Order: sequence, then C-alpha cells, then structure tokens
Amino acid sequence: MTGAALSYFHRGGDTALLGGTIPEHFADVCRQHGDAEAIVCAFQNRRLTYAQLAEEIDRVACGLVALGFGKGDRIGVWSTNNVEWLLLQMATARIGAVLVNINPANRPRELAYALERSQVQGLFTIPAFRTSEYVEMLTELVPELKNADPTEDLSSKALPDLRRVVVYDPAAPEQTDRPWSGFGTWQDMLAAGEHVAEEELDARTGSLDRDDPINIQYTSGTTGFPKAVVLTHHNLLNNAYFTAQAMHFTAADRLAVPVPFYHCFGMVLANLVSFSVGACVVIPAPHFDPLATLEAIAAERCTAVHGVPTMFIAQLEHAEFERFDLTSLRTGIMAGAPCPEALMNRVIADMHCSEILIGYGQTEASPLTHLTTSEDTLERRTQTVGRNLQHQEVKVIDPESSQTVPLGEVGEICFRGYHVMRGYYGDPEKTAETVDEAGWLHSGDLGTMDAEGYVQITGRLKDMIIRGGENIYPAEIEAYLFTHPKIAQVCVFGVPDEFFGEEIMAWIELHGGEHASEDEIRAFCKDGLAHFKTPRYIWFVDEFPMTVTGKLQKFRMREIAEARMGKDAASA
Repeated sequence: MTGAALSYFHRGGDTALLGGTIPEHFADVCRQHGDAEAIVCAFQNRRLTYAQLAEEIDRVACGLVALGFGKGDRIGVWSTNNVEWLLLQMATARIGAVLVNINPANRPRELAYALERSQVQGLFTIPAFRTSEYVEMLTELVPELKNADPTEDLSSKALPDLRRVVVYDPAAPEQTDRPWSGFGTWQDMLAAGEHVAEEELDARTGSLDRDDPINIQYTSGTTGFPKAVVLTHHNLLNNAYFTAQAMHFTAADRLAVPVPFYHCFGMVLANLVSFSVGACVVIPAPHFDPLATLEAIAAERCTAVHGVPTMFIAQLEHAEFERFDLTSLRTGIMAGAPCPEALMNRVIADMHCSEILIGYGQTEASPLTHLTTSEDTLERRTQTVGRNLQHQEVKVIDPESSQTVPLGEVGEICFRGYHVMRGYYGDPEKTAETVDEAGWLHSGDLGTMDAEGYVQITGRLKDMIIRGGENIYPAEIEAYLFTHPKIAQVCVFGVPDEFFGEEIMAWIELHGGEHASEDEIRAFCKDGLAHFKTPRYIWFVDEFPMTVTGKLQKFRMREIAEARMGKDAASA
C-alpha cells in the first residue's frame, strides 16, 4: 500500500540514557538521599535509610566475595519478598554476580530445571513458606546436603555447578544457630565477609561495565520449558529510571509493593524504580495479602501501589476496605492483564489513585515497553497500553512477511532499543528466533498502533495464558501431564474468567480402558507443578478438533468450551 503511514514509532528523550552500572548510580542516590527511608518492611518490622541500606548491601557483598563469588557467577534466590531478597539483589550487582530469580512457587522438578539451566553456583533460600518446605525440597533434590560441610564447597551429582546453599529466616535474620544440616547461614556469610576490605569491594565495582550481564529471569515460549533471559546493568537501570520519569516518581514517593520480587514487575518496576530516584520501597507482606497491603498503604502514607488487576479487585472488595485512609495515594502501575474501565474508575475514585497507569512489556524487554500517562484520557488508559518509553522503538509487522503494516492494522508487536535482552542463557538458537538480525525483539503479541503511537493489544501469536498476572505456558503443563501413565493425549489452553482474566482448561484423552477423576489429575499436578499452573477445568474427551494435517485446533476447543460454559451458566 504505497504512501500509507506505517506502524512505527520512536521516542527520543529529554534525558540521555544512563551510562553507568547499577551500583554506580545507586551510590549517587545514596549520597543525595542518605537520611531518607529506603525500605520499610511491615512484617519484618524493619526500616532502613539509604545510608543504612548501602551499609547492609556492602556487608552482604563482602560475604558473597568471602564465599568465593565474583563477576559473572550465578547466584539464585528462591524466596518470597523480604529485606534479604532486596539486599541480595543489590549486593550481587555490587560485585558483578548474576542474580537468578527463582519462583518461590516452584516444586523440586521446576527448581532443578531452573538451577541446571542457569548453571547456578550459589543459592539463597528461606526455610519454608505456607506449605512449601524449601529446605526439605532442596535436601530431596541434593541429598549430599545432609552430610555436607557448610563451610566448604558442595559436591552435588545432580547439580555439579552448585557450590553453596545458604538458608535464612526472614523472621529471625540475626539467627546464629544452625538448625539446617549442611546449609550455610546468613550470619556465617556476614561473618566471613568481615575479612574482605572495602577497597577490594570498590575495585570489583570499578571493573564492571554497563553491558555486563547482571540478572537472569525465567520466561517461556509456546514449547518446552522456561527460557533464561539474560539482562544487563544497562537494560535494567535505564528501564527502571525512565519508568520512574514517566511516573513522575521522586524521593518523596513511597511505593507499596505487593507484587513478587522474583518477577520483573517487583524487581525492576518496583525495587529498581524506587532506588533509581531515592523513593521508599514498602513491603506489606511476604506474599500478596490484600489486607496487609491496605494496612501498609495507610500506615506508611504510600503515594503509589503496583499490582495486577486481580490484586486491585481483592483490595477494593475486602470487607475492611472502608476503614482505611488511602488519600495519600497518587499513582502506580497496573499490568499483567487487561484493565476493565469499571475497575479503573474504582481505583481512581475509591483508592484515590488519580494517576494510576497501565503498563505493558515482557521480560525480554527488561521489562517495560509501554506505559500510559496521567494526562491520557480514560479511554486510552483502558483501551490501550499507551506509548513506548523514551529511547525505545516499536513497530507492528505482518507475522508472515515481516513487513511493517499500515497504521490501524493488526500485526505482531516488535521492540528495539537499549532494553532488549542480551539473549537466552545458553540458547543461541532460541535467541535468534526471538531477536532478529536487525535487533528487533519479536513479542509474539498481536496489536495495532494509531497515528500518535498508542498501541492496543488484540491477542497473542503464542498460546500463553495470563492468569491474575502470572504468565502460564500450556506446553509446560502439557509436557508434565503427559508423564501421567493414564493420559494418552492432552491439550491445555486458557478460557475467560471474570476474576483472574483467564483460567486454565485441560482436555484429556485417557488410554483405552483407563479411568481417572479430576481430583486425581489435580493431585498429580500438585506434586510437580506450581499451584497456579494446576488446571481449574479438566474435561475428559474422546477426540480433539484437528486440522486435515492432524494439528490440534486450540481455538476450536476454546470456542466449544466457552459455548458450553455459557449454556451451563445460563441454566444455573
């Protein structure tokens, strides 16, 4: 279509990209805001100013050096939200180690994959949370821990790269006894670090480069297990800083963080966003709790709160919502799933978040690519994901030809700029499939762009399910269900849900002569999958819709399921 305006948009910026590393920028922030509060953790009853935070980070960094870790080493964190998680995030950056974020909902099978894929050399974990016994699961995975000397490097047959495992209890961070055989402790690490000179720490930081890898986060495609996304100082620092600029965030802001740290929403768009400008991170609870979040916002006079739509719904619908004074709120980011206009209106009116913003992105893009503004109309804040951040490019292409489509036409959304990942760890083939020769990251999402650069998401090329802000990949669930001895064929996909946005449905064909119940399948899932990956709907079928070439047609299954559930709801 000659002469048609194309779906391409680039934003420069009034401020140049930051050229330093995370610890270099953080040191400047600490010098400017040393007396300001940096962290408030409600459930740990801890408060740290920026000066105190810098001191604690250095203690942990020295401890990591004393344990033998340095630039490029992979250090995993398998834990819920707490102060120690934040200290490890910044301490690994201080010495150039690569932080590996591990989902605290992982089961042993999923944990083993994460550790193996990233060749994790050091692992920090909490003892337990709710029904997850982390120490027990690790001992099952690495039986050598039972008789290991925690002061020496570990020798594991299953995980040969793993050298050290340290356990810490957020409820008793000063604990000095050793109730966990074979595990190192937080206090052991800090004590060892007392012999590392400050000059050595500074020398290590001084040797770092902006393009050094600093973080591995897990994400996935439509096939196989999650991929390990490698991100750099330059990726993360600039994405956090320019998100803060877009939010008009300053040292006067206090951000309630109910989203998990292991996810890019928490680690980058909350922690690093705050630390990039001297704002305060407020941690309401180790895991999302609507009441604890409301209490923290009111008690700490938070000016911002992040969350996925279901988190905002849970707070607004809480029985005690009316007793909290939330008038201190101004802004925050809602992301992870579409935001209905009715919900946006309630967040603005009832939570006093007049400048609440809608965000969009993906882990491979560090993660934020698009954000609405407080000046945007309500329609744009609910019908679009806004425009790309400063210093980023975006285009919409025809998935078949890779040609940029005219404005308003649906195509695949692609990104280019400082925020595009270094690649998938140890997987150059998958990296090349995702980032093309021209440097464009292909999102797999479908959408349109208007003349002012606003993007609307219309669907996904991939079959990813987004349930309450969690990205769930059917192929991983299918691969696990296939290991059940009674299952001959399985197909997993998402169906609409008013609360979570989407729920998981599994169509299962059993081997001839076999019988199984939904409860049996769910119990099987509980043993090998994180709880949020267990299908809510399980249908036993005799056949699947297929193409003439034998390919399963998930879209037809979804149509059949939605029609049947609609009829069931109407007759109820």
